[in-house]
Amino acid sequence: MEDDVKGWIRKIEDMKKGEIDLSRDEDLSIALMNLISLEEHFYFTAMKTNNQKYLEMLNSVRNLRKTLLGKIVTNPQGEEWCISKHLLAASMRLIEVGTKELAKNNEKEANIYFKSAFELYSLFFAINMKMIETKELENNIQEPNNNSSLMHKFSLIVKKIIDCCKE
Repeated sequence: MEDDVKGWIRKIEDMKKGEIDLSRDEDLSIALMNLISLEEHFYFTAMKTNNQKYLEMLNSVRNLRKTLLGKIVTNPQGEEWCISKHLLAASMRLIEVGTKELAKNNEKEANIYFKSAFELYSLFFAINMKMIETKELENNIQEPNNNSSLMHKFSLIVKKIIDCCKE
């Protein structure tokens, strides 16, 4: 596993400087999570209030999300576009569930959700940095929270290479 991680880090380091701005992409991915969440809230508010204006707002936010997602998800193969969107959405929801568990002083439970969220988030970057082909994912994903799983490997890499504090 460690050799895989070192190989992927080398691959990223070999990329031309400026070819990929992970700090920008990390910030953008968090914004995308929130835009996906806004789409959901506009939908539910429209259904609860029967007010079509919320569906118009949903459509505006969706268009912005599609444009911004295209800045990270370039040349998607197969269903990488939708996979990417759902990885971000699931990660955001798991962060929210973890935060609620933390507020109830269930730290152990919260950490399970946080770890799963980070592994999904890391998988998003692994796919979009072309660190792995989606066919490999089908054969290698194991149980979540398993330290030998493919998602755990990607989370180790993301911890080392993504730094939102770089200006």
